[in-house]
Amino acid sequence: MRKWISFPRVEGDATRQAHADFPDGAYEREMGKEGFFGPAAHFYHRHPPTDWVGFEGPLKPRAFDSNRFKDYGDSPWDAKTLLKNSHTAIRFWATSDAMDHLVRNGDGDDLLFIHEGEGTLFCDFGALTYSEGDYILLPRGTMWRIEPLSHTRMMMTEATNSSYQLPEKGLVGPHAIFDPGILESPKLNDAFRAQQNAHETWRVLVKRRDALTTITFPFNPLDAMGWKGDLMPVRLNWRDIRPLMSHRYHLPPSAHTTFVAHRFVVCTFVPRPIESDPGALKVPFYHSNDDFDEFIFYHRGEFFSRDNIEPGMTTLHPCGFIHGPHPKAFKVGKKAARKETDEVAVMIDARDPLDVTKDAESVEWGDYYLSWGGDSRQRDAAE
Repeated sequence: MRKWISFPRVEGDATRQAHADFPDGAYEREMGKEGFFGPAAHFYHRHPPTDWVGFEGPLKPRAFDSNRFKDYGDSPWDAKTLLKNSHTAIRFWATSDAMDHLVRNGDGDDLLFIHEGEGTLFCDFGALTYSEGDYILLPRGTMWRIEPLSHTRMMMTEATNSSYQLPEKGLVGPHAIFDPGILESPKLNDAFRAQQNAHETWRVLVKRRDALTTITFPFNPLDAMGWKGDLMPVRLNWRDIRPLMSHRYHLPPSAHTTFVAHRFVVCTFVPRPIESDPGALKVPFYHSNDDFDEFIFYHRGEFFSRDNIEPGMTTLHPCGFIHGPHPKAFKVGKKAARKETDEVAVMIDARDPLDVTKDAESVEWGDYYLSWGGDSRQRDAAE
């Protein structure tokens, strides 16, 4: 067991409780370890910590618009890779057509998030319907394909050489946030049996070490008569998530963890009441998350900590600089004008740096970093 040096001190004008009852005119900033799980220090500044007037060099907040991606191809392995490192890859794919082949990921589990569309996913384990807002967790090695009923767009997050698990829920117990009993699994139903002889010849495109191998069968290999065990794909919709809340304290993103994998976590932000205590912070706090890169995919709603971010857009806040709410969002939060959020977003906190691909650069909002700056002329230009 590691034992952090723990010797709490207080200097100068500070609040007794983090994220609440700030000194007059102060802006709070958190500097922490282990992505909000470790020791932390809270600073109380006279100026917003993001009021920069210059930002030179590769380390800066970035935004990408997945709505601008085109030419997705006919296979999930044609997906546009946005960000990646040795432990994960974040891809986007869209299709309106039923897949005429199967795919199999030999590199790790895949987590699909359905941004829009509905249809049926067929896999080794049976048939599973899907619709907007679904997570579908596919264990490594699962053969699958989809038949959309409507145009389908998805984010695909690979747990490279790893597996997805549920987070430890600690004091709140195993049924908090969502009850595992709500997870749905594929069925060996009539739809599954009906597609078994759809074609005489079937191809399976297997991805291993990011290279593709095609295996051809003279029959549809999704021909299971039955199965048993505790390894299977599962489906979870964001509407089934009941977020942890506190009316007196703004909870950190880690409280909204949905899945964990090796060296990254997946969190889901869903609609919730905004803190009602007069002294409580009502927007995300300024913070220096110096152990993780923070990626967010905005699915739907009005994003209460951001300006000019639309559904389908994504942001990347690499570790190493201070970030937090946009100035307009901070002012709205200070006035307590809104009583609840309506946003739905997926956040990935990665311990290792996420590399930006050429595809990502082709859909980048290049002036995103100006949307915070202390120079109002710069900020207005970015907006």
